[in-house]
Amino acid sequence: MTTRVLVPMDDSELAESALRYALETHADADVTVMHVVGEPSSMLGEATALALEDDIEAAAEEQASEVLDRARAIAAEYDRDIDTVVDMGRPGRAIVDRAESFDTVIIGSHGSSLADRLFIGNVAQTVFQRCPVPVTVVR
Repeated sequence: MTTRVLVPMDDSELAESALRYALETHADADVTVMHVVGEPSSMLGEATALALEDDIEAAAEEQASEVLDRARAIAAEYDRDIDTVVDMGRPGRAIVDRAESFDTVIIGSHGSSLADRLFIGNVAQTVFQRCPVPVTVVR
């Protein structure tokens, strides 16, 4: 029996589909939505702004807020509460590391833009190949 479900989310429609699938398929499970913000570095776009912040964790929470607010709104459509968590680092690795505490991971297959498809698709592949628990990839 699945009691704890991890749903990694970005701002793509497929990530939202993965959350809807989790809420529909695992109606009695505790669902946690995870958003991963890139590690602060001079090479990672939005993550560069984190490197300039005094409070990196607060800045990461701020970057994740829109995605997590959308996840809460989707959960409310199902009359469900969800937990949320923000991690920093490489998305695939962060998801796999956190997955140990869950019964399953449900992830969207890729993002919406070509760059997201290549990057997020790679994340889904990494999670699928390395995850210590069962993974469902939603298209």
